[in-house]
Amino acid sequence: MREMVKGSNVSLATLSENVDSVIVSLGWGSSTGEGDADVSVLLLNADGKVRSDADFYFYNNPVAADGSVQLLGKTPTADGNEDRISFDLTAVSSEVDRIVLAASRYEGARFGELEGVKLALADGGGEELLRFAIDEADAVSAIIFGELYRRGEEWKFRAVGQGYDAGLAGLAADFGVDVDDDATAEEAPDEAAGEIQTDAMATPSPDGPKRQETLGAVPSPRRPEGEDRPRKPTARPRTAKKKITLPKAARKTLAENESWKDARLFPASALKSDRERETRATSVLLSVMAQVPEFGRRLTAAFGAPAGRMETFTEVTLPHGDTPRRPDGVIRVERAGKLWTALVETKTNGSALKSDQVQAYMDIAARRGYEAVITLSNDVALEGSPLVEVKIDGRRKHKVALWHLSWAEVAHQAQMLIRHEGVGNAAHAWLLQELLHYLLHENSGCHGFQNMGPAWVPVRNGIDDETLCQGDPRALEVVESWERLIRQVCLRLGGELGQKVLPVQRTRRGTDPKALRARLADQFCLDGRLQSELRIEGTPGVLAISADLRTGKLRTSIEIPAPEQGYPLSWAKRLVRRLAEAPADLHIETLVEGETAGPRGTLERLRPEPADMLPKESAAQVAGFRLSLLKGMGSSRGNAESGFIRSVDDAVHRFYTSVVVHLDNATPRRAPSKEGTTTG
Repeated sequence: MREMVKGSNVSLATLSENVDSVIVSLGWGSSTGEGDADVSVLLLNADGKVRSDADFYFYNNPVAADGSVQLLGKTPTADGNEDRISFDLTAVSSEVDRIVLAASRYEGARFGELEGVKLALADGGGEELLRFAIDEADAVSAIIFGELYRRGEEWKFRAVGQGYDAGLAGLAADFGVDVDDDATAEEAPDEAAGEIQTDAMATPSPDGPKRQETLGAVPSPRRPEGEDRPRKPTARPRTAKKKITLPKAARKTLAENESWKDARLFPASALKSDRERETRATSVLLSVMAQVPEFGRRLTAAFGAPAGRMETFTEVTLPHGDTPRRPDGVIRVERAGKLWTALVETKTNGSALKSDQVQAYMDIAARRGYEAVITLSNDVALEGSPLVEVKIDGRRKHKVALWHLSWAEVAHQAQMLIRHEGVGNAAHAWLLQELLHYLLHENSGCHGFQNMGPAWVPVRNGIDDETLCQGDPRALEVVESWERLIRQVCLRLGGELGQKVLPVQRTRRGTDPKALRARLADQFCLDGRLQSELRIEGTPGVLAISADLRTGKLRTSIEIPAPEQGYPLSWAKRLVRRLAEAPADLHIETLVEGETAGPRGTLERLRPEPADMLPKESAAQVAGFRLSLLKGMGSSRGNAESGFIRSVDDAVHRFYTSVVVHLDNATPRRAPSKEGTTTG
């Protein structure tokens, strides 16, 4: 792997033979786990400008129509978050001279508040080729991490690492994107933006001393024409062209009574055995992937597949020694005469993947030149803890990547497309709706993670009778199952809301995920509590979940900061008004600076007297409020009505829909004072 420094460049072809498609990851973290940013990509012509607004890809325009660019979204890591972008370089128009990779923060936040700001680039097989760490982010709200650019017939990467404070809209406008002045202002920096020094852009190429790489300088933020002229707030860039989503209102039915069931393209009621479920689920999924390009591309881009004509097959027989093997499916994607292929192994109804089976498919893929093996099951993969152990023969020149998908992730992506982001036409939306209905059917076996594992009952008993000791491997199994459950809760809630929902990682940079889980397991043995936090885009704080196995209670809570202006009594009255439709048993606790506990009570008691929320000491400073709901948790390990998994899902859903939706959006944070506006 190549470690890049600011201003250096490298040819991708010298790092790997498999660079027709690449995945770029932009990562960052914070000690509190609350730092976040949004990535953006700009395709520029030889003049350093976008050809049209369609060449600007960000959170409201995540996918290119030709498949050349796709924003894959955030993935939690031990350090924080990692935002990945897939590029099919063979699909990039010849008019595009370079591709700018950037990220921006919002609501006055700066990159200097984050840790471990970095970029990584992997080839089509998932092998990391290069890494670029940005050590001096400073007080800027946007950073250009790097760029991919053409030199003849090859693509090269340059580590840029330049930042400025103009934000997302300013960055877009500087590269020629038309900004909608009537849109809601996203950022309004107080100071005029400074120029970017781009002396690194003329760094000599490592290819040889005779060749000098000279690219156009990255444009600097525009200055106001007059010193005394007030700066116009930057605006949100326009979104992509409108796509088709399903209407939210249910259509009127022509059925005589409610017992009649709609005819379905993919019926699930007749399935009786696990084998039938696996066969049907594989065929249904792969057929929809081939027929709905947006959906198929979204699921395979993260695995290094290019954008192109996709064909899918089931029950394919492949030779393997004396006994031929029959993987559940095969995916083949053709682009510009080149072929990308993957074997698919499917499990449903909670069945576990088998190591020997996956190992055989990895060996077959290596011999036959397949790029990947994709496993698909109800389980959720964790960082640093593979679902199956396989051996990779390092002597083989052809490398095969092993990837995993959860059925919950498949349902999430279908939900995001048909309910929030849209697809190309109504037929595609209908196909995805039929797929989603099938996946959610109680008989399909594709419900995602739904079993806390065999260690759940003994661990609960050990906590009840206080015999569970630190270092018990069963406690670690429960902690891992809890992490899988939380990741699935994020997928489901994010699919319903159409917003980013991610688990908060409050760890230091470089923390080993396995070591972190071991520490959490030891703490779990001591206090009997499983705890996690979720960050939901647009909410004023993180949603905390705590499962206390000693008391059998689930607690969902959120801490909201006190407003920066006004009086505590006004804050209390406004909060009670906002929570007019919240449950009466909602607990409200006032957070007082310098004290561990403040006044508290139920919403029912505080409604007539909001002043009871305030501390008696007039000098005490109110820092915010904590809102909590308690709920009994299920006892069984599964997903039945009385199960623990169902109770966690219901608790999060109830708390969000009855409490969080009534709160004001995230309170803007004060931007730190700064003397300069550039980094490096």
